[in-house]
Amino acid sequence: MSKHTLSVLVENKPGVLARIAALFSRRGFNIDSLAVGPTEYPSVSRMTVVVDVEDSPLEQVTKQLNKLVNVIKIVELEPSASVQRELLLLKVRTDNETRPHILQTVELFRAKVIDVATDAVTIEATGSTDKLEALLRVLEPYGIRELVQSGVVAVGRGARSITDRTLRPLERLDRTA
Repeated sequence: MSKHTLSVLVENKPGVLARIAALFSRRGFNIDSLAVGPTEYPSVSRMTVVVDVEDSPLEQVTKQLNKLVNVIKIVELEPSASVQRELLLLKVRTDNETRPHILQTVELFRAKVIDVATDAVTIEATGSTDKLEALLRVLEPYGIRELVQSGVVAVGRGARSITDRTLRPLERLDRTA
């Protein structure tokens, strides 16, 4: 088993996310990460799905995804050929003694303190899954009070875009919206 990151362009319509998630569920795959948001085209959304599967079942799933009416395009993003990031917001216990250590750690990981209270600091960090896991390991001994983490968002490196070869269908969608 290995992690695969799929970038899926879909029509921005109700129920599309549910149908795609159901397809993964029917195949018995657990989605490790899911992020959905708008694209440069109002009628199109982009889903970034991280799933842990073997290569051949993934091919079967992508073929089935392609059969769904609302799916425009699917691209697997290789880690070396893409930029992948997550957002982490966490609240860490602190006091006068531990605050300098926590602030130093935040700086070391190029994160930001976005809120300070007498007994806690709230931190915002972006980066790869590995970087965020490392930050959590370092801050865990201080006491994590609350944690929220987004799914992976990813884009291919270089000038090419997932929409380069899909422009005609996107224009068709824009006219009917």
